[in-house]
Amino acid sequence: MVVKGGASLMFADRHDAGIRLAERLAGHITDENAVVLGLPRGGVPVAFEVAKALGAPLDVIVVRKLGVPFQPELGFGAVGEGGVRVINTDVVRMADVTQEEISSVESREQAEVLRRVRRFRGDRASVDLADRTVIVVDDGIATGSTARAACQVARARGASRVILAVPVGTPDTIAGLREDADEVICLETPTALWAIGTWYNDFTQASDEQVVELLRRATPPATKGAAAGRGRVVKPDPTEPPDEVMVDAGPVRLTGQLVIPEGAAGVVVFVHGSGSSRHSPRNRYVASVLNRAGLGTLLIDLLTTEEEYDRRNVFDIELLAGRLAQVTNRLSDQPQLAGLPIGYFGAGTGAAAALWASAEPGSQAAAIVSRGGRADLAGPRLPAVRAATLLIVGDRDELVLELNQTAQERLACENRLEIIPDATHLFEEPGALETVADLARDWFADHFSRTRVG
Repeated sequence: MVVKGGASLMFADRHDAGIRLAERLAGHITDENAVVLGLPRGGVPVAFEVAKALGAPLDVIVVRKLGVPFQPELGFGAVGEGGVRVINTDVVRMADVTQEEISSVESREQAEVLRRVRRFRGDRASVDLADRTVIVVDDGIATGSTARAACQVARARGASRVILAVPVGTPDTIAGLREDADEVICLETPTALWAIGTWYNDFTQASDEQVVELLRRATPPATKGAAAGRGRVVKPDPTEPPDEVMVDAGPVRLTGQLVIPEGAAGVVVFVHGSGSSRHSPRNRYVASVLNRAGLGTLLIDLLTTEEEYDRRNVFDIELLAGRLAQVTNRLSDQPQLAGLPIGYFGAGTGAAAALWASAEPGSQAAAIVSRGGRADLAGPRLPAVRAATLLIVGDRDELVLELNQTAQERLACENRLEIIPDATHLFEEPGALETVADLARDWFADHFSRTRVG
């Protein structure tokens, strides 16, 4: 969590918000025909990260609200490119807007739509939305009027399903937008929003030039799902289909995906970080590499869906560690897993939970691998960690690297810090995630072979 001026800020910048939003969407979007639309200007940097993670085409959706002449903030409709218009006849009737006034406002706003389309897209054609799942993305929602207009315009352009995805918005506004979108995904729903910018450490206004550049860099539809350099989607090996499992952890039941290869040498429990889930494409890829090496994996969500809405739970390391310990005990109780060494693969806050759990008396963890983890959040428990620990950090993830170096000094167990050259926090650079997976595989295989259980 970043702190600025005494206030808690959940997002470093729009790109960070987009990465977090993409991880939430990863388990929801299975439609190969999906397209991501960013609302310019601020929504496009967020949408860029979403499109990149999903391997979907990115485009802008330029809309203009049609405001009642004597009360412009009250919209009686919206217009979008291609001559699309949506009119709310109830508002027109209530506000007694004349046909002449409608034509005047519509003409002015349609001209602005065309101007912005030319500015952002240039000579490129718009992405066809007919019969597609459309994900409309903005950097946050205050009143919701622009997002509502975007959803309506996307529907009018032929979208078969409309999903609105934003990092932050108030519960009442989000609830109202469900009338216009088939689904609304929102990471943060504070009761008092004040201003969207208060939820960002860096909320510098996006420029037209930045929007144009991001659209240029976006993955073209022809390379959808392919490993095409930076930002490609690394897909898990489909040869080991996971079993959906439910694990009792105190008062709640947790959902996970379990894969146990024949003759498994051990089991690795994946502990996800803030904003992620068992559907994380990065963790699923690493899990597939471990499976091919004969290691079992359990990708588990340590919080229920309802608990995730309270962001304090995501940073409650003691709660997460307690849940992880309960999950580990349940694994050991299974006859087919009895006697197998157990390891933890943690990312973000999940790595702190893994270290914390390993420091508890009676911990069964033999080895831990942290991918860009917040080891520092394990705090005073670090000296008591007994499991052999591998910390993996990208050298361009400077803050997290510094935190891991400091945390490593407090570890008394066998440990190593691996710094991946030219890699950022999510290891999205070519070859970076593959390196993480290989290091994790070798670390677990080596330490499991030394372990004798039972």
